[in-house]
This record gives sequence, structure tokens and C-alpha cells, in this order.
Amino acid sequence: MPADLNNFYQDIRCLPNPEIAQHIVMEALFSALHKALVGMGAQQIGVSFPEYADTPPNLGGCMRLHGTQEALQALAGAQWLGVVRDYTASADILPVPKACQHRLVKRVQAKSSPARLRRRAMRRHGLDKQAAQHTIPDTAAERLRLPFVMISSASTGQKRFPLFISHEPVQEQPKAGMFSTYGLSLGGTVPWF
Repeated sequence: MPADLNNFYQDIRCLPNPEIAQHIVMEALFSALHKALVGMGAQQIGVSFPEYADTPPNLGGCMRLHGTQEALQALAGAQWLGVVRDYTASADILPVPKACQHRLVKRVQAKSSPARLRRRAMRRHGLDKQAAQHTIPDTAAERLRLPFVMISSASTGQKRFPLFISHEPVQEQPKAGMFSTYGLSLGGTVPWF
């Protein structure tokens, strides 16, 4: 998506609820967004989390959608929030402020699990199970310390897995690019303000 078409946004905020933790509402909200984007075949809507924090890893209570006014209106018209609507507040679709920075918001995947790396080593290098275990110990597992949501993929059918999200450093210039059906960057930035 050309960066100049990424000129509208909509904030969706998780409402305080003493019975449901904020991250549970955010997971349900993110899952509903993913299903809607898959259903629409949308690659022109990006997402960011204005309250994102690295320490402790936390997406916060606000999801910001980015795109053209038409794309955001089409998404809103799809009634995608469903039951999550009772636990969130959606702001109006507004133009992005003129003076803002830009940021890449992307999915980060940990390197394969040690078990998967061992199977690959056995297949590629002819190692037996014991040799593979010695070569690739359990400590080889990469541990990500990033905010994440637990989600099931509506496009591949993959059952619940952690989807880690990184907000890269802010930059002055936008970068054109498309977005995945998670609303995460496939190379493009979103406005950051």
C-alpha cells in the first residue's frame, strides 16, 4: 500500500472490566480483526498498539487500525467486532495528524523449536536421535521477550499459538508496503503518533 494512502485511523479501546483481564479482551479483539481481514481478503489495513511496551511485554489496551477511509469504513461495515463489541469502545475514523512519525509493526517468529531443529538435522545430515540431541540441546530454544497474543489462524487453520508483535524504532519517512491478514507489516510502515 502506498504510504500516502495510509492516511486514516481508528482507535479501538478495551474497556476496563474487573472480571476479564485486558489482555484477554485484546486477544479476542485481535482474533476478530484477523478473521475479518481474512474474510475480506484485505491487505490494505495495518494495525499498531499505541500503549505497546517492551518492559514488561504488553500490547496495552488500545488497538489502532490504519488505512484509507474507504478500507476502514468497509471493515467497520463488516460488523467484525461481534461479541467483543461489548468489551470495547470504537472511536470515529479520523485523518492521521499531519506531523507524525512512522513505524514498522511486524510479526516476529522464534527460531524453530529444538525438537524441530533436531528432526531437520536428522533428515539433512543423517544424524541419529541421540547425536541430534547432543548437537542441539534443549537450551537452543529461542525465548522471545515481546508482547504477544494467543491466536488461531483463520487462513491456515493452525491451532492456538503465540503471535509475537514488535514495534520497530520510529522513523521520519513512511515506507510503502502491504499488510498481512493480521494487520502486521509485510514491509510498510504505519503512522505513529
